[in-house]
Amino acid sequence: MPVDPLWNSTRARELAAQRRPGALIRLGRRHRAWTLAALGNRLGCSSATLSRLERRARIVDLSLVHRAALEVGVPRHILMTSLAPPLSTAPMATKVTASLCDAEEDPMRRRTLLAATTAAGPAALLAGLDEALADPPPPADAGPMDARLAAARELYDKGMHGRLLAVLPGLIADGHSAAAARRDLDRARLSSVYSLAAAVLSKLGSYERARLTADRARTWAEVSGSPLAAAAAARELAIVLRHQDRNADAERIMMSAAAGVEASGLRTEASAAAYAQMLCTLAYTSARGGQRADALAMISEARRAACGLPPTAPAGRLFSISPAAVDLYAVGVHWALGDAGAALEAGEDLRPEQFPTAERKARMGTDMARAWWAWDRPEQTARALLDAHRASPGEVRDRPAIRSIVDELAQRHPRISGVRELRAAVTRAG
Repeated sequence: MPVDPLWNSTRARELAAQRRPGALIRLGRRHRAWTLAALGNRLGCSSATLSRLERRARIVDLSLVHRAALEVGVPRHILMTSLAPPLSTAPMATKVTASLCDAEEDPMRRRTLLAATTAAGPAALLAGLDEALADPPPPADAGPMDARLAAARELYDKGMHGRLLAVLPGLIADGHSAAAARRDLDRARLSSVYSLAAAVLSKLGSYERARLTADRARTWAEVSGSPLAAAAAARELAIVLRHQDRNADAERIMMSAAAGVEASGLRTEASAAAYAQMLCTLAYTSARGGQRADALAMISEARRAACGLPPTAPAGRLFSISPAAVDLYAVGVHWALGDAGAALEAGEDLRPEQFPTAERKARMGTDMARAWWAWDRPEQTARALLDAHRASPGEVRDRPAIRSIVDELAQRHPRISGVRELRAAVTRAG
């Protein structure tokens, strides 16, 4: 379909370059001679909401922006330009980027970076990520994106959340620089960077930031055309929505993502793993929403989908689900449904060696600890949390829900073995 000449006009190009998606929507609406009320009726929102969307520079509801842009005919590549962070005007010589590859190549720089990362603390690191989300630093071209993204995922898998927060700004900057070439693979990589950022932000309880990064991950996955990148981004957005008590929206997104992966034919092991992962996340989302029958049906289907997958996923696979990982999800599903006994039964045969990463080993400990705590077994709770902390301190230290269990243990059962050690570790981190 030919592009309307409007979108090749100087005005449209200027608005896109100025990063004003709302103004582009207004341009398209007026071009069609629609009132705010007319477009609002098509989108199911009020004229006031649309008016704010068209006037504001800051995007509050990315989903509405996408729907409105589609309705008025804004071409996808024009919308993507308008949604990209503004170009930085900072001179290259003044750039300071926590680049993982730079740090690894220069031992002295690496030691300096690690010391700075430790001293900065989570608040400063989150502020640095905020700046990158609003205005990425100039690209550093610090090495192949695939290798750097794999190294960043390894930090996540090790529970090294501070280190990961430190390298994300550089990855975002270089990801945007590469995606400017409009190659689908580069766009999919950028989507993966944003998905990883959303994952660590959700784990830290920074849900507004996580929502923003998950929205961006979905946007770049959409333009990349990659069904796996789209599934990963949808999963992170659903997780954020679940934390924000929007279970119905989260379920809707996960159902669509699972259907999209299934429609690909599941002809490869990677797509089968993606499908099993979507079902696991959907099962847990349904459980948190109180949908017992749906949750149990989905986790059962996930077991069937994962039965042909290897015990350990190959390195670099986007969805590293395995049969044991599905059983671990079942622990969470039963816990969320309020059945601690079934959760403990689902996890009784799980062993740390079944999980290749420190993050998953620790997650086994924290999920079992939640079930033991719900079953009113403080000794077993403390033991499971200690196991989790030894595997990956960040999984206990950085997750607000797990920290709260440690706090309650310390208040109600201070004499139980291991509680003082746990409390001291969490307090030092705080």
